[in-house]
Amino acid sequence: MRRVAFITLGCKVNQYETNSMIQKFIQKGYEIVEATKEADIYIVNTCTVTNMSDRKSRQMLRRVKELNSEAIVVACGCYVQVAKQELEKMEEIDLALGNNEKKDIVEMIETYQEENQKCNEVQDVMQQKEYVELGKTTYTEKTRAVIKVQDGCDRFCSYCIIPYARGRVRSRKPENIIAEVKQIVQKGIKEVVITGIHIASYGKDFKKEYKLIDLLEEINQIEGIQRIRLGSLEPLLITEEFIKRLSNLEKICHHFHLSLQSGCDETLKRMNRRYTSEEFRSIVARLRNAYEDVILTTDIIVGFPRRKSTRI
Repeated sequence: MRRVAFITLGCKVNQYETNSMIQKFIQKGYEIVEATKEADIYIVNTCTVTNMSDRKSRQMLRRVKELNSEAIVVACGCYVQVAKQELEKMEEIDLALGNNEKKDIVEMIETYQEENQKCNEVQDVMQQKEYVELGKTTYTEKTRAVIKVQDGCDRFCSYCIIPYARGRVRSRKPENIIAEVKQIVQKGIKEVVITGIHIASYGKDFKKEYKLIDLLEEINQIEGIQRIRLGSLEPLLITEEFIKRLSNLEKICHHFHLSLQSGCDETLKRMNRRYTSEEFRSIVARLRNAYEDVILTTDIIVGFPRRKSTRI
């Protein structure tokens, strides 16, 4: 039985996609082993949100080759999507796959085994118009499951490479999300974490109006789910209407992560963040008025350059 090991870097979306890829290998009869053990195939699901994550991705790819010099080393994900030419120079990598190729990863590895020829398969993710379903997912935690509801981002903040790694906004069909949540309930899992690349944009690509709050209201009605946790949110999502409807959902966890990035209006403008520091204060006040026990967390970028930059 062929042994496969995964290393996942970056966000919860990557974690979700790794779990989906694991399920594909299990269905084909492969054995999943810990990344620290010797395997026949090592798959590194990479991240590219910062230069540090790029470097860590390269380090992991080199490290797994040291565990078994005869193993097939596969790089996939965001760093591959934006640095294809750079990765082609790495001798340790046998197969490089972009984000769209994750759904076919087993077939691509088996083709590589037959042809024994180094291969790079990276489609232009900016041309992807529809959300790509990865298939069944394994759930590594007993009480909580991460649910991916959308992919891509249309915001194009001046410091962020993610739209180029993930493409434009593609929302997952509500019926597929609801079906997965109901499947989770049958496994005894009580909590779901709603995640995506930019979940505030969920539904903007649908022809019929259907937004994130509509989806949350449906999930809230599913018997067996006790807690609904939200991933990182665009502050501008928190409108009066959104708060009014959200506060009626008893299963929503009162923890909200709002990415501020800077408290300086001039810097926010250079970042292309589309809100001011005063607007952010008003958004926080709305949440505090709605939830007495609210917990708020955020991200801050320190040392943002004065001239326009494409990444840090």
